[in-house]
Amino acid sequence: MNNVFSVNINSGIGELVISKPPVNALNSQEWFDLSHEVDRLGQHPDISVIVIRAEGRGFCAGVDIKELDQNPDLIVKVNAGNYAAFKSIHQCEVPVIVAVHGFVLGGGIGITGAADIVFASECATFALPEVDRGAMGGGAHLQRLFPVQKVRQMFFTGETVTAQEAYRYNFIEAIVPKDQLRETALATAAKIAAKSPAMIRIAKEALNGIEDGNLEDKYRWEQGFTLQAYTSPDSAETRRAFVEKRDASF
Repeated sequence: MNNVFSVNINSGIGELVISKPPVNALNSQEWFDLSHEVDRLGQHPDISVIVIRAEGRGFCAGVDIKELDQNPDLIVKVNAGNYAAFKSIHQCEVPVIVAVHGFVLGGGIGITGAADIVFASECATFALPEVDRGAMGGGAHLQRLFPVQKVRQMFFTGETVTAQEAYRYNFIEAIVPKDQLRETALATAAKIAAKSPAMIRIAKEALNGIEDGNLEDKYRWEQGFTLQAYTSPDSAETRRAFVEKRDASF
């Protein structure tokens, strides 16, 4: 395991913590590493539920834009890593709880939208600024959190939604003070871990099977448009502007 992720296993709960200052933006390899960790925990015989949370200023700022600005060809690897990580969470053999705080951006939306249960701190905010980064993707996972028209409003504008506003869309289990976030998520995880491990794994597979549509197929469709977007000069300009901390010029 690299030093971006730490894992604690206790009483049937696998706790996976993301910590990559300053904003928990994962590079092309680290998305694959996240996928590997979730797969490993989901297959662990002593684990019945996983909690994913983060340390630092926010939950996850998504992909490492600076890496892509320096090497745009890495977009193929980033796409593959995102796909693998989100698929591992969504199709994990056991339930996955996410506990988010601060900013939940881009790939952070993918992690959250792929999970089974979501807890948020009072300071949590949600946004999918892909258009402003010259990319596509994430709408499929955002649509597991918000209704269709709200997804489009967020995608087209890149605007941020607070936890309090998001709560009315019913995907957040509870909003709590940041210092209570971990214990709140672990309390629900403990309830799940107390159940029959075999029944929980069967239930996870059954619930995935009755979802409308195929989340992974939808996301893969979106990713094709990320590659198309990357052929545009505007895409390179958005990344350069982000790195240089200025407004993009089109």
